[in-house]
Amino acid sequence: QVQLVESGGGLVQAGGSLRLSCAASGRTFSDYVMGWFRQTPGKEREFVASIFWTSGSTDYVDSVKGRFTISRDNAKNTVALQMNSLKPEDTAIYYCAARFWVNTKYDYWGQGTQVTVSS
Repeated sequence: QVQLVESGGGLVQAGGSLRLSCAASGRTFSDYVMGWFRQTPGKEREFVASIFWTSGSTDYVDSVKGRFTISRDNAKNTVALQMNSLKPEDTAIYYCAARFWVNTKYDYWGQGTQVTVSS
């Protein structure tokens, strides 16, 4: 019954920006870590960013540090990924995910939203 729905993907030129949103429902996520992952054809799913819902502590893959920002809105139960200075290599399907904080693997996943960055 937990649902994660991503939105905000699209086509942008290199150097542009996009803001992805993940609408979370079905439970209270206070004890969860929310994450963003991405995947391109022929490659494994890659961790992008995460945020502890309660503390707000964040983590990023090195390739997006300084360019992407993950955030959450407690009132709206949403998680956002602000993506600036986009590069063609950022092109991927981006997925929202959630895991109970003591778990290593993510428990819930969204359907994904396509981000395409042209050179």
